[in-house]
Amino acid sequence: MKVLRRLRSAAAARALCGAGTLQQAVDRLGFVQADPIRAPARAQDLILRHRAHGYRAGDLERHYPRLDVEEDYLYAYGFVSRPVWRLLHPRGAGKPGAFERKVLDAVGALGEAHPAALEARLGGRRVANAWGGLSKATTQALDGLHYRGLLRVARREGGVRVFAPARPLPEPLSPELRMRRRVLALVNILAPVPLRQLRAMAARPLRRYFPGLGTAPGFLAGMIKDGELRAVKAGGEDYIVPPDCDMRAEPPRRVSFLAPFDPLVWDRPRFERFWGWAYRFEAYTPPARRVRGYYAMPLLWGDDVIGWANASVSEGRLRVETGFAGPRPAGAVFKREFEAETARLAAFLGVIDLRVSNRISGGLDLR
Repeated sequence: MKVLRRLRSAAAARALCGAGTLQQAVDRLGFVQADPIRAPARAQDLILRHRAHGYRAGDLERHYPRLDVEEDYLYAYGFVSRPVWRLLHPRGAGKPGAFERKVLDAVGALGEAHPAALEARLGGRRVANAWGGLSKATTQALDGLHYRGLLRVARREGGVRVFAPARPLPEPLSPELRMRRRVLALVNILAPVPLRQLRAMAARPLRRYFPGLGTAPGFLAGMIKDGELRAVKAGGEDYIVPPDCDMRAEPPRRVSFLAPFDPLVWDRPRFERFWGWAYRFEAYTPPARRVRGYYAMPLLWGDDVIGWANASVSEGRLRVETGFAGPRPAGAVFKREFEAETARLAAFLGVIDLRVSNRISGGLDLR
């Protein structure tokens, strides 16, 4: 248990180390998961507010056209740094089909193309999608071309992606180097990563794009042997960290409301092993069955996730309600830090009326 506690402290310290500029934050993370729900803000904004100095809700979308950042899919959909984007492409085999070629040519001719402009140009024909329903042929073609790295998201207009021709890839990396760097990027984002989870995340690209490099267990064992990865055993589980991970690092003694998809809490089984209770994202759970709330944000106190916070803004006033997995922390230090985090959240959301309403509910023993 002592090593497990060390791992969780190192994870919290590593995840929330000093803030920089927005570009520096994305570059350091490598990947920021996106989600459209705003309760009280989108996941990507809630993740970046802890890592980018002076960050305000919506800054990523506002500044995106001027940033060296791409929208793409890593282990989920989100925003990737250019070095990580390079590791994802080329992705997919075969040349574009006849209709995809028309879409690609139309985007090239327009320079930037809103899906509505392409529909007006190429028609509104619908085709079957992967979920058994129907989608616009232009939308499906855009998604496929984007996934394969032939188009990029140039910006968003009212939340809708506007596409442009992809930037050219630099000199291609060898398959082995590209896969090794891809694994290192995953470890950088999510460390400490349970080895079995990393094997699952590495298995698909190895099987689909790099079949000559062997299986995930063998490939990762080679990286550990070569010193590119470091394995730490704790609680009967092997965890993977970068070789330079400081196992003695301690996070600051402060309160942080985390996004449900924050890298620190993304792995739910690891969450339960580290903090002793099961956190669930309940936005898609029927209201009558919710335990913590529609968009309950994990509440980090130092290196311990002790509960959750639900935040909402009404008539310019921020309301924060919390629940706890065990006893509510006593004392003036926690109260002061909780109020400081609530004030930071208010500033991030642009709440003008700073008469913030905080209500701390009683503990719910889930440990």
